[in-house]
Amino acid sequence: MASPSLAAEAMRTKPIAVFMAFGTKGDVYPISALAAAFACDQRQYEVAFVTHAAHENLKGHLGSKGVAYFPISSPPALSSQQHNDTGGSTEVSFSLQKKEMTRKHRQECLSVIERIYGEGPVLDGDLIIINFFALEGWSLAELFHVWCVVAAPYVVPYSAPSTFERQFRNELPLLYRYLREAPTGKIGWEDVVHWMWPLFTEDWGTWRSHDLQLSFWPFTDPVTGLPTWHERPSSPLLLYGFSQEVVECPGYWPSAVRVCGFWFPPVDWQFSCATCAEMSSLISLRKLNAEDELCSGHSMLKCFLEYSAEPPIFISLSSVGSMGFLGNPQAFLRVLGNVLDITTHRFILLSAGYGPLDTAIKMLAQTPSAASEQMQSGEIQSCLFDGRLFCFSGAVPYDWLFPRCAAAIHHGGSGSTAAALRAGIPQIICPFILDQFYWAERMFWLGVAPQPLNRNCLVPDKDEDSCILEAANVLVRAINYALSPKVKLHATQIANRISTEDGVSTALQIIKEEIICTDTKS
Repeated sequence: MASPSLAAEAMRTKPIAVFMAFGTKGDVYPISALAAAFACDQRQYEVAFVTHAAHENLKGHLGSKGVAYFPISSPPALSSQQHNDTGGSTEVSFSLQKKEMTRKHRQECLSVIERIYGEGPVLDGDLIIINFFALEGWSLAELFHVWCVVAAPYVVPYSAPSTFERQFRNELPLLYRYLREAPTGKIGWEDVVHWMWPLFTEDWGTWRSHDLQLSFWPFTDPVTGLPTWHERPSSPLLLYGFSQEVVECPGYWPSAVRVCGFWFPPVDWQFSCATCAEMSSLISLRKLNAEDELCSGHSMLKCFLEYSAEPPIFISLSSVGSMGFLGNPQAFLRVLGNVLDITTHRFILLSAGYGPLDTAIKMLAQTPSAASEQMQSGEIQSCLFDGRLFCFSGAVPYDWLFPRCAAAIHHGGSGSTAAALRAGIPQIICPFILDQFYWAERMFWLGVAPQPLNRNCLVPDKDEDSCILEAANVLVRAINYALSPKVKLHATQIANRISTEDGVSTALQIIKEEIICTDTKS
């Protein structure tokens, strides 16, 4: 079925807000929560959400809030391990495939925005809201002459190369001066070094000039290439979806940065089981008893959680597998098996539907001591290692699950980190990429987690007994530290401090005051 078009052939009367978010679930879901809340709050708007087709499960949830869903075919994550070629260099092959995928992705984004806004005039209030992995939206907003707002659930996950400023100053001296001399409140060098610097690379410049017929560099004249001295845009609004109780906000950040609090999507959106999601929604509306929180098909999960007075420890690497970092799931499971031999803990493992890990779980589930069940939806529920490791391939909301766990072992994604903070439980973090390292270090600094684990502690390179045992011992020490009274207290204290925050409502209020009302007055 073709994607809808918000701009009808007749002259439109409503402004359009486009939310564009790319990346994995942790990158996209917080922005979808903003889009849904915006649509409910700003009835005078048409609202669209643009993301990867892989997140199509959001379509129904967003549609129920009046948000049109526009899929882009590119995958949420690229992995060289998943795109190697049997002939020639793997690196070269992956690089070429990535380049072609990027070209198609940007072309799709342009086509979708053209379809959304149509050929009619721009209306006051039209805007595009992007996350850090949707920088296409910045140039597309410029092309269509609409506002652009940046919304991110984490601190910018990339920093400019150490030579960036020197090269910029040498190659673009007039533009450098233009940005350095910017008055307060106008786009300046602080915005560039904080998050905009990728837009000043050859890759983005080529796309801007060849495909969009814009200037090669932002804030320059497309004909002369000189800075637009006569026009200085305002510093773009940058909304951060985390708490000031958790992340310090230094004074050198751009003046238009606003920290809102964490953005959590509705709980019923996060169940992979439609029946459980419906029951969760009815409970929130007080039309169903809270005791009936899971459907009968998830009785094994419910029984495992309620089996002992000692809550289990949660573990999941979320999208890490699809990114190519979980090359040996058998070794990962062996590490957990050794931890179970050393300790008396129970674990609940969410596989995030990663195929190789699910296959490894199924193989272990065939042993006599294992109990397993496969639901009609394809979700796997298996109890391994004498019933002390529960494996689940579906999805349940962390806001629902974490309060029922003693601690959370995860990869350091912003969503997992935020949910554990909100639940007030200790964390053990093994980062793999980008902002995961920041969150891992930050949680240690806040006293709610041990020092970040090296990835070999969860995913050993070698499937040798000595490597597996060494990794297990390191993980056991981290768990013992995390479950200490001091760490538990810190986790509880931070949870109490952020419990009254409503990040989504705060973000909406800021957009309303600083964009919508300003645009209406002008």
